[in-house]
Amino acid sequence: MLDLLTSHASVRKYKDEPISDETFHKMLHAAQHAASSNFAQAYSVIQVKDPVKRDKLAELSKNRKQYDSAALALVFCADLRRLGHAAAIHGKKILGGTAENFLVAVIDTALFAQNFVVAAESKGYGICYIGGVRNNPEPISELLELPDLVIPLFGMTVGVPAEKNEVKPRLPIEAILHKDTYDENKYDKILKEYNSVMEEYYRNRSANSKSNGWTDVMAAFLSEPRRTFMLNFLQSKGFLKNE
Repeated sequence: MLDLLTSHASVRKYKDEPISDETFHKMLHAAQHAASSNFAQAYSVIQVKDPVKRDKLAELSKNRKQYDSAALALVFCADLRRLGHAAAIHGKKILGGTAENFLVAVIDTALFAQNFVVAAESKGYGICYIGGVRNNPEPISELLELPDLVIPLFGMTVGVPAEKNEVKPRLPIEAILHKDTYDENKYDKILKEYNSVMEEYYRNRSANSKSNGWTDVMAAFLSEPRRTFMLNFLQSKGFLKNE
């Protein structure tokens, strides 16, 4: 299991081999056994099989390459709608717009999705998370007919890998592990060393070689506003209202 977890790399091109519903459902069943806050199980997954919808999803998420060849095209959603139905049985309404309930749904969905990834990779399949679903969450919600209190967080493609990237070196343990107190004094040294590791990885990998380190990529990624429309979208779907 440790070897499986440390072998993960995103797959963006797949062989033309299907995944049976039986196998898919077994992987979903395993994914459902992820931890869940208060056992809310605040997630749903949309399997996009209709070729017209799948083509539109690829266009809206700006990830056509993955969706064109994958056996499974999925969209993972944070879902408080089902919990609303559960509360209604007892004559109550849920508070969908609180920050805590939003976090519960997002974390539950992420844990469920990652359990699914481990299940899929244990079967020899490859996957790729598609964060590009958040490029156009409103039209994707309309495409998939998602009601209020259900939001698309990310997509995922799954299939038999036609090619697989080398595993990216992760930050060293000492960068993420702190003992008793948070120690940021170590970062300058660690990040400089990690830049060298990542520069060598990017330079020598078999596809899409480049000369970046890690900190320059992160600086570019996080120094500009991105997807600023998300707050308005979340509010329109019943999430993150004023508490």
